[in-house]
Amino acid sequence: MSPQQIQMIKLLEIPAMQLEQRIKKELEENPILEEGEDETAEYDVNGQEEEEQPGDEENNDDEFSIEDYIEDDDIPNYKLATNNYSDDDKRTEIPLSSSSSFHAHLESQLGLRSLSEKQELLAQYILGNMDDDGYLRRKLEAIVDDLAFTQNITATEQELYEILQIVQDFDPPGVGARDLQECLLLQMDRKDLSDPCTANARVILKNHFDEFTRKHYDKITRRMDISQEELKDAISEILKLNPRPGSSFSDPSQQTAHHIVPDFILELKDGEFILSLNSHNVPELRINRTYSEMLERYARKKDKPSKEDKNTISFVKQKLDSARWFIDAIIQRQNTLLLTMNAILEYQKEYFKEGDETKLRPMILKNIAEKTGLDISTVSRVANSKYIQTHFGIFPLKSFFSEGMQSDSGEEVSTREIKNILAGCIEREDKNKPLTDEKLVEILKEKGYNIARRTVAKYREQLNIPVARLRKEL
Repeated sequence: MSPQQIQMIKLLEIPAMQLEQRIKKELEENPILEEGEDETAEYDVNGQEEEEQPGDEENNDDEFSIEDYIEDDDIPNYKLATNNYSDDDKRTEIPLSSSSSFHAHLESQLGLRSLSEKQELLAQYILGNMDDDGYLRRKLEAIVDDLAFTQNITATEQELYEILQIVQDFDPPGVGARDLQECLLLQMDRKDLSDPCTANARVILKNHFDEFTRKHYDKITRRMDISQEELKDAISEILKLNPRPGSSFSDPSQQTAHHIVPDFILELKDGEFILSLNSHNVPELRINRTYSEMLERYARKKDKPSKEDKNTISFVKQKLDSARWFIDAIIQRQNTLLLTMNAILEYQKEYFKEGDETKLRPMILKNIAEKTGLDISTVSRVANSKYIQTHFGIFPLKSFFSEGMQSDSGEEVSTREIKNILAGCIEREDKNKPLTDEKLVEILKEKGYNIARRTVAKYREQLNIPVARLRKEL
């Protein structure tokens, strides 16, 4: 694919907030492109003024079309991205946890211990490797290697472990743990273990942690030979512990808020929809007249252009072509976005009136592709990462897409509606005896939805709802 084709795809994919930055970048790099309303006359690359006729586009071999720049490649999944990072990133100096107040709190306690110079260096390195939750996620073996290669410090795992035990004695309780089980045990060890309830809680964490996390309560009561009431009291004690001891030190001012800027604005006035693009921070673009007139002057010259003139003409033509292409690309982007959103609006008209999810029709990418004449991959790029502001809230476009099925009455319903029913059933269930997938199948059948157990399990997982056993409460 050419650089222009790749740029066109990226322009279509980016949301409104990133578009503003993309335009600013182009304005900085191309002196021929400037902000302002477009002028009535344009100049071709030879500097000749040309009037645009209404029907010229159809006969123009160079007609710009977004479809020319998009191939039918893999359709991206409808999943929200997160800020990911690699655990394998190489570090050439002692790392610091991003929460400075938390790190400073730990360092202040380190200063109260009587340590040798080497021990203090090892302790500093351990503190620097701890995350904001207070965990040491890296293995001691890996830290030993880092110390040798980046700090030229020779240490054994045993030496590091001894320092780690000192750090694990710091406040808040649980810091320096290498996993959740160790974190909770460190906190439990500071409690009065002569209390039977606390002692039971520690035994559960120490010897029956897997059963506890999987809520196999019957196995715990049988193996520990305790009553249901004793188990309930012990678990209540465990639930008072803090699984993220460092979180209380996080600085809210350092947290980046995720602001959603809608790409579309939909208004309902007198029963009529008014759809518009959110172009509040997107400037109008035009060709700088100075450079256009420069080409015109060169074109009128009768003398043969010098080598310097040729280089100037070549540079200006290149930038002029780039500027015109970018303006056309922005226009095509706007047209494609509006074409797609209007098709979605028409398809889901009843839903957009009030935002009633029961009126959300089953809709897949192919439905909108057929309605607009666009390629499925084009519709996918428009729907991904775009938001619309309505009179009942702001929603991602991808939330309007879902598969469908027929109820016993022959009515076509969206899988989103079925998921809402499932979520409602689980929310109202008796937590002592949560509904199994088989029971949920029966409930849906009673409501007229014939769905297989594996489909119910799939929908439940998509809703991030665990199996019945893990939803059980005492």
